[in-house]
Amino acid sequence: MGGGRGRAARISSGDVEAQRAINAAAPKVHDLGRRILALFRPYRSAIILMIVLVIITAAISVFPPLITQRIFDDGLFAPGGVDMPLLLFLLALTVVLLVSSNLIGIWQTWLTSKTGNRVMGDLRVKLFDHLQEMELAFFTKTKTGVIQSRLANDVGGVATVLTNTVTSVVGNTVTVIASAVTMFILSWQLTLIAFCLMPILVVVQRRVGTIRARIAGQTQESLSAMTAITQESLSVSGILLAKSFGRAQDESARYSDENDNQIALQVKQMMTGQWFFALVQVFVSLLPALIYLLSGILITRGHAGITAGTLVAFTAVQSRLLMPMMGLLRVTLDLQTSSALFARIFDYLDMTPAIRDAPDARPVDEARVGEIEFRDVGFHYPDATDLEQPILDHVSFLIAPGEFVAFVGPSGAGKTTIGYLVARLHEATSGQVLFAGDDVRDLLLDSLVDHIGIVSQQSYLFHDSIAANLRYAKPDATDQELRDACAKANILDAIDAMPSGMGTVVGEQGYRLSGGERQRIAIARVILKDSPVLILDEATSALDTVSERIAQEALDEASKNRTTLAIAHRLSTIQNADRIIVLRDGRIAESGAHDELIAQGGVYAQLYTEQDSYETNPASTD
Repeated sequence: MGGGRGRAARISSGDVEAQRAINAAAPKVHDLGRRILALFRPYRSAIILMIVLVIITAAISVFPPLITQRIFDDGLFAPGGVDMPLLLFLLALTVVLLVSSNLIGIWQTWLTSKTGNRVMGDLRVKLFDHLQEMELAFFTKTKTGVIQSRLANDVGGVATVLTNTVTSVVGNTVTVIASAVTMFILSWQLTLIAFCLMPILVVVQRRVGTIRARIAGQTQESLSAMTAITQESLSVSGILLAKSFGRAQDESARYSDENDNQIALQVKQMMTGQWFFALVQVFVSLLPALIYLLSGILITRGHAGITAGTLVAFTAVQSRLLMPMMGLLRVTLDLQTSSALFARIFDYLDMTPAIRDAPDARPVDEARVGEIEFRDVGFHYPDATDLEQPILDHVSFLIAPGEFVAFVGPSGAGKTTIGYLVARLHEATSGQVLFAGDDVRDLLLDSLVDHIGIVSQQSYLFHDSIAANLRYAKPDATDQELRDACAKANILDAIDAMPSGMGTVVGEQGYRLSGGERQRIAIARVILKDSPVLILDEATSALDTVSERIAQEALDEASKNRTTLAIAHRLSTIQNADRIIVLRDGRIAESGAHDELIAQGGVYAQLYTEQDSYETNPASTD
C-alpha cells in the first residue's frame, strides 16, 4: 500500500509542474465577469425575453400582499361589515395572478434551462475545438485525464451559474426593489427594521465566497487527479500493466487516497457556507418577532397607520423579500466559488497553439507534390535546457518525388522527429523543412495533412467496427473501396473470416484483434486515404516475424508510386530502399543504398551486423 501512495505522490508532483507550465503560458484573466457575460452574447434575444418574463413574474408577486391588505381591511373587516362582492372580486383576482405567475414561470424556467445549457454546451465545444488546435507537444506533457477533467468537471461545475445566474439576478433584484418599495409604502418604520441587518450579511457573504472559491479550485485539482488516475488505470493498457506486475492493489490505493482527499474537500466546501446560511436563517426567524414587537410599540403609542391588514400585508411582503435577498446572496456566493473554475477553463482557452496557419498560408503546390527537403534543420523540445543535446542538429537532405528513403540509427537519434517535422506535428527550431518546394510554415495545415499518410508503430483504432475505423480516412468510401484497400493491405481474408466481417467491433484500442491485424487495418486506412506521401514510423517493429512479413508486403504495396519515408528499427525491412540515411546523435552520419553502406563498413554496417547476429543467434548477445 505504501508503494501506491508513493507513486501517487510522484504523479501529483508531476501534475503540479505541468499545471505551473500551463499557467505560465496562459495570460492571466483580469475580468472574469466580462468574459462570462460574453458567453451569453449569441443568445441576446432569448435573454431579453427571459428578463421580460422575470420582470413580469416579479411584478405580479408584489400584488397579492397588497390585495391581502384590501381583503382584511375592506373585505372582511369593513366598517359596515363583510363586503362580499369586493371579497369575491379580490379572491378571484388573487387566483388569476397566481395562475398567471406560475404559467409564466414555467415558460421562463424552460427558456432559462435551454439557454443556459446551450451556453454551457458552447463553452464545452469551444474548449474541445481549441484543444484540437494545440500542438502535439502539449499532449505529450499533459495527462489525458487532466484534459478530460477540464471538459467534464470544470465546465460541469459552472453549470448552475450559466443556467440560473441571469434569471436569478434579474428576478431577485426586481422582486427586492418592488418589495422594498411596497414595504416602505405600507410602513417606513417597519421597513427600517427589516433592512437594518442586511449590510452585515453582505460583508459576511463576501468573506465566505472568498474562502469557498479557494476550496473550489483545490477540489477541481483533486477531480483532475482522480480523472487522470481513472483514465490511466482503467484503460486496456493500464489494466494489462497492473495485472502483469501485480499492482492492482497499489492502483486501488492510489485512487482511494485521492478519493479521500476529494471527500475532505467536498465536505469542507459544503460546510464553509453552512454557518453563513444558518446565520441568515436565524435572522429570517427573528425578523418577524422584531416586526411584531415594533408594531406593538407603535400601536400602543397611537400610530393609526398600523392596522391588522397592514401588518398581515407587510409580513407577507417581507417573506417575499427575504427569499430573493437570500437568492442574490447565493448567486454572488456561487459566482465567487465558480470564479476558480472559470479561471481554469479560460487558462486553457487562452493558450496559443504553437503550430497554426500563417495569415498568408497557401495550399500545397500539386505540381511538386512528393518533393521533401530539409535545409540545415535543428530541433529541440521547447522545455529543453541549453545544455541538452538537440534532437536534430544541422540536418539537410533532399527527397525526390516517388523516392523511397529510409531513416535508421540508434534509439534517440532523431528518426521519428524527422517524420513529425514533415507533417508539421512539431516545429523546427532552426532551418527549413520544405514540402513541395514551400516551407511547411507557409502551407495550410489541412492541405499539408491531406497529402501525407502516416503509419506508426502503435496505430490507434477506435472502439468501433472495422468499417468505421477505415472510413475515418475517407468518410464517403464505398464498401468496394474498403474491400480494395483491405485486399492491398493483406487483411481482407482475415476480415471475411470474422463472424461480422467489416462490422466486427475491434474493441478498445483494437485489443480484440492481434497486433498484426491491427497494423494491417491501419495500413488499409492509409491506403484508403491515398496520400502521395507516406511516412512509416517503425510500422512493423512491434510484430512477430510472420506478422511482420505479411505487414511488410502490405507496406510495399502501399508505398508504390508514392514518396515514402520509412523510419526503421529492423534493417531487414528497408534493404530495398532507394536510399538509406543513417542518423547518430541528431546528425546524418552517412547516406546511400544498402550495398553501398555495407561496403563502407561504417555505422550502418555495424548496426546491420549486430542485428543480423542477434536474429541469427539471440542467445549470443546474453
